[in-house]
Amino acid sequence: MYPLRRNRRLRTNENIRSLVRETILSPNDFIVPLFIVEGKGIREEIPSMQNYFRLSLDTLEKEIKELQKLGLKSVLLFVKVPDSLKDNAGKEALNPNGLMQHAIKTVKNSAPEMIVMTDVALDPYSIYGHDGIIENLPAGRQGGQIVNDATALILAEMSVSHAQAGADFVAPSDMMDGRILEIREALEEEGYINTGILSYSAKYASAHYGPFRDALDSAPVDLENIPKDKKTYQMDYHNRLEAIRETRMDIEEGADIVMVKPGIAYLDIVREIKNMSEVPVAVYQVSGEYCMIKAASEKGWIDHDAVMMEQVTAIKRAGADLIASYFAKDVVKLIS
Repeated sequence: MYPLRRNRRLRTNENIRSLVRETILSPNDFIVPLFIVEGKGIREEIPSMQNYFRLSLDTLEKEIKELQKLGLKSVLLFVKVPDSLKDNAGKEALNPNGLMQHAIKTVKNSAPEMIVMTDVALDPYSIYGHDGIIENLPAGRQGGQIVNDATALILAEMSVSHAQAGADFVAPSDMMDGRILEIREALEEEGYINTGILSYSAKYASAHYGPFRDALDSAPVDLENIPKDKKTYQMDYHNRLEAIRETRMDIEEGADIVMVKPGIAYLDIVREIKNMSEVPVAVYQVSGEYCMIKAASEKGWIDHDAVMMEQVTAIKRAGADLIASYFAKDVVKLIS
């Protein structure tokens, strides 16, 4: 007459719920994205990313020490390159005294045990804001195409430069075909056999990236016959099986960690990748996801912390081993 199993028994109070909880967040789950700029004493809020900042190298040092105190163990570095140093081939990316190289050294000098991951892509260094070199571009900036293989070679050189500066992982975010193999072979040839590759394996051409491009001033410029988007190399968000193919190829080419980007709108992809992957799976909770929570909570429409925690928990529950998130500090402060 009565049900033998009453599932609500395990929901009676918070102590019982916490005892049987399946998904637990910890500082070990998070990668902290950081935006670096030239100058001194700079901690400037990004206009489209409330309570997130661009940091000069001296304030980066202070930030790293704070992250370390919170128990966070990994950062992902991005640099905002002055327009005067941008070109079509990303030459500044190979500068051993460049901003990225100095940022890597700053983190390692501040906290040698902090895991440093570095963005490997041309868009911060490109006058055109694309992740690839544009060739066959005649006078008047019309025509041309984003070329794959020449870009992959530059990305490999960039990765070696980051390894030389002390990076633990390079994180190619470009979605060029074959770049993981180029990077892995270049690292091996130069003796950086322990430098890892975190590959953006399933990176979708998403509308959620706008605030990030504002942070780095890296949005694609408008060129005739070259789309003002990245859909010729980033993935079509209608596709699922393509993500599995891309990820499998990256693992075969030498990726140590694979990433799905964005996060909350792609949890089905996260689970698919987790089910097939033999390496750890990372997820990037991107700037648009961050800003939507900030904006809605500012309006009083949602509870900021409750939605933040629900979303990062959902990302981990879907299969993420690591989460790159602008909420990392806030989450860790709450769970501690």
